[in-house]
Amino acid sequence: MNSPIGNAIEKRDSGPAAQIEQYRDEYAALVPSHVNADQWIRLAVGAIRGNEDLEKAARNDVGVFLRELKTAARLGLEPGTEQFYLTPRKSKAHNYKLIIKGIVGYQGIVELIYRAGAVSTVIVEAVRERDTFHYVPGRDDRPVHEIDWFGADRGPLVGVYAYAVMKDGAVSKVVVLNQKRINEIKAKSDGKDSDYSPWKTNEESMWLKSAVRQLAKWVPTSAEYMREQLRAQAEVAGELSAATAAGMPPMPQPSAALDDADPIDEGPIEGELVD
Repeated sequence: MNSPIGNAIEKRDSGPAAQIEQYRDEYAALVPSHVNADQWIRLAVGAIRGNEDLEKAARNDVGVFLRELKTAARLGLEPGTEQFYLTPRKSKAHNYKLIIKGIVGYQGIVELIYRAGAVSTVIVEAVRERDTFHYVPGRDDRPVHEIDWFGADRGPLVGVYAYAVMKDGAVSKVVVLNQKRINEIKAKSDGKDSDYSPWKTNEESMWLKSAVRQLAKWVPTSAEYMREQLRAQAEVAGELSAATAAGMPPMPQPSAALDDADPIDEGPIEGELVD
């Protein structure tokens, strides 16, 4: 007769974390060569085991969860961090049950820009009401942003900016978004009203992401690198199919048809202010 402890272990080992371990080799084949595959897998397992809400959502469709992790693996981003958020989202295709949605965070986009090799520094900062901020397009190559680090309160968020210093010393376009623009972006985000949305759990990071997403349009090769990583998907999938044919059970697939939205996209950016 099975003991309660034995039953608990069996239940745990059949869950989403165990699925990651089972397909360890597939994820290791997907991550870029500079990423430590063992460390990446530990992060993925820790993210799901350390959050009861995430684990419940993952169990509702393990195939979706594993697919979202594949996206993080291909991009070489750390799942469950500000590089790549794992968020529970209600899905119409799943009768409004919670499933896992992967979203590239601002730190993930910055990482991809650095990885493209064209820039030496990426600056992305939030501006608060009591900060001093000056920037005149055409006169200043970059903003002047002064913060009273010892003040009691910098005040609420009022804007955000981003720019990059290229390896030759040149400064990229400077992106400046005010609160009105941020609110417009947020209003067009599908998941903004979810209790688990980064717009609610980490609002400042989403302001930063809004700016750095626009910056990626102006930094040479950053967008091309992201597309290249995703283009490799078909080739890797073919290699993994051969491994499956050799005896490995296939990775579970999503149980319902889903909209394959760009994980980097969290609301349209048309109309954002670029100076």
